[in-house]
Amino acid sequence: MNEIIKWAANRMPASADRQLSVMSTENVAKARAFHRSFPQYSVTPLAKLDGMAATLGLGGVYVKDESYRFGLNAFKVLGGSFAMGRYIAQQMGRDVGEMTYDYLTSPAFRQEFGQATFFTATDGNHGRGVAWAANKLGQKAVVHMPKGSSQSRFDNIAKEGAKVTIEEVNYDDCVRIAAAEAAQTEHGVVVQDTAWEGYEEIPAWIMQGYGTMANEAADQLRQVSVNRPTHVFVQAGVGSLAGAVVGYFVNRFPECPPKFVVMEARAADCLYQGAVAGDGDPRNVGGDLQTIMAGLACGEPNIISWDILRNHVSAFVSCPDWVSARGMRMLGAPVKGDPRVISGESGAVGMGLLSSIMQDEEYKELREYLELDRSSQVLMFSTEGDTDPDKYKEIVWNGEY
Repeated sequence: MNEIIKWAANRMPASADRQLSVMSTENVAKARAFHRSFPQYSVTPLAKLDGMAATLGLGGVYVKDESYRFGLNAFKVLGGSFAMGRYIAQQMGRDVGEMTYDYLTSPAFRQEFGQATFFTATDGNHGRGVAWAANKLGQKAVVHMPKGSSQSRFDNIAKEGAKVTIEEVNYDDCVRIAAAEAAQTEHGVVVQDTAWEGYEEIPAWIMQGYGTMANEAADQLRQVSVNRPTHVFVQAGVGSLAGAVVGYFVNRFPECPPKFVVMEARAADCLYQGAVAGDGDPRNVGGDLQTIMAGLACGEPNIISWDILRNHVSAFVSCPDWVSARGMRMLGAPVKGDPRVISGESGAVGMGLLSSIMQDEEYKELREYLELDRSSQVLMFSTEGDTDPDKYKEIVWNGEY
């Protein structure tokens, strides 16, 4: 028997919503202009799954396919690269608008700025993005990974020229290691997508970088005559991506925002635990955080994101690993006529959840609460491709989970 999906309606008291402005349309426009200056930039596909929508009894299902992002198989590079650009601009007393790829790779820039060392902790994709951006921009990167990290993810980071280690501790402890090392390094800076008291500026910039993906998706929906999605499903580790996506769409559609569903891995469902507690304060989850959704194995919420999420999300959902595995298989073997999406463990949980809500009577209450029906236009983000190829085959070909 499969473990059940747990969910909590958002009944938390609203805050003053001070963090919503982090994801203003102006801030996101700056991020997109920055990314556009990279020769590797192109808009990633939005898969329109008409057959799947009909099968599930929905108006439309759209999946943003980030396996094409900058050739890195995941969306994370959007955040790390933009945070680097903003950090360098700040250090030089300049505007980020001047930090184009051509300038950042020029001898003049190297002479004016020199080199910084960017430290980060990662389950894989974020570290690879930071390492790639540092490599392209002639900067240095040091990356720490938690115990249990896969060799293929380690190798992908190492080949970008970063110094990489796998530590004997969990993700949240790796963040502490990276922060301590940066503090002792000349021109050392932490590029982490989780915010804590006193470390809020860079995480906010990372979230703005993720806004490029949300902005592209909104534009692509309009191209297929969907003025706005009615529902947005977004996964969360520390919640930076979720806060970025929710914040962007609330700012873009302030009068009638979509309904937002935030999904987490059962082993690291800190946001869900906060929603269950219901008092508006964030909650932490400790331990080894063992889940196939490696990119979501984070137990301590980003406080900037948490503030956005508690004000605007309809439901928080805690997903066992089978939900993601089911989503991977459905996207990998789609309804005839629909495009195929190669989606990794952290990318496919939305598809698995949506199909369970629509097809399983056990989740009828959640379906009705969210008002998911034939008029619903649902947007999801497949945030990674097969970033761990062996695991991908185990699940999709051999039926693991």
